[in-house]
Amino acid sequence: MNLILIRHGKTEANERHLYCGATDLPLSERGKAELLEQKQTMKYPDVTGMCVLTSGMRRCEETLCLLYGNVPHDTVTAFREMDFGAFEMRAYSEMKDDPDYIAWITGDNEANVTPGGESGKIMTARVLAALDDLIADAKDTLLVTHGGVIAAIMAHLFPGEGKNRYEWQPKPGGGYVIELTVGNYHCL
Repeated sequence: MNLILIRHGKTEANERHLYCGATDLPLSERGKAELLEQKQTMKYPDVTGMCVLTSGMRRCEETLCLLYGNVPHDTVTAFREMDFGAFEMRAYSEMKDDPDYIAWITGDNEANVTPGGESGKIMTARVLAALDDLIADAKDTLLVTHGGVIAAIMAHLFPGEGKNRYEWQPKPGGGYVIELTVGNYHCL
């Protein structure tokens, strides 16, 4: 089966360098323009006959529509971005002296839970359980989702690459095409 992962376009939170996971933002005007430009210069895969999914978040829905038009699709909320809880829609610069924020980023921030939110490990477990369901279905699938979700999937499928979560995050509107076979994965 082929799995196509595409990250949503830019939002105001991306442009302002804010933590944004659970907040349901639309694409920014710049994000929309960049996606339309990328659509002209990049060859996005044909999804005819494929299972098409989004996380259900507005930014993913709008990205799918801009890149592929009004295609029938389903949503799988397990593919939503990490919930940053009390840190949602806030920037490092405003939280750098906040004891709760310092506690979260100190040590293993994959394991540390954000106040009122989740940890990277919790998000990854949620995402990988949904990925297992996709693999079990064995249908070619396009998933329009979030940078953290894509990074979690890629780090899981390609541990030998030695990349961390942030190194796997594609740019907005970018992504990966993965060929999945029993016991074997590779990027196309």
